[in-house]
Amino acid sequence: MTTIYALKTTVNQEQAVANMVMGSIREVDKSEHGIKAILVPDELRGYVLIEASFSDMIEQIMQNIPHARGLIAGDTKFEEIEHFLTPKPSVTGIREGVIIEIVSGPFKGEKARVKKVDESHEELTIELFEAMVPIPVTVRGDSVRVLSKEE
Repeated sequence: MTTIYALKTTVNQEQAVANMVMGSIREVDKSEHGIKAILVPDELRGYVLIEASFSDMIEQIMQNIPHARGLIAGDTKFEEIEHFLTPKPSVTGIREGVIIEIVSGPFKGEKARVKKVDESHEELTIELFEAMVPIPVTVRGDSVRVLSKEE
């Protein structure tokens, strides 16, 4: 039976710790370490979640990892971390009237105002500020960055 353990790390070093754990377990036979998965959720700062059969190997591995602070006592229930496994739409939090900057694609660096949000397709219809004629342009939600919300 596998359980989910929370490994406390230095804040902003979660990915580095996860990579070092992966490097450490590659050197060990799979049947010996018992680690099934490693998760580094963006919203959970300072922690790495590790699914493993037993905690002894995790404690042994973390002794050699600089930013690993300790293993949280007890195990974590799957229901507690389930929301980290479902991706959020990239347009969440963006509303009509918000000023955005395009960070990728042919209009990279351009600023625009959001005219319409399509959450089902994760797309935004925008109007560029620098355009001579206001033409609506549809862009993907993950290719923009919110600059300011309209008051």
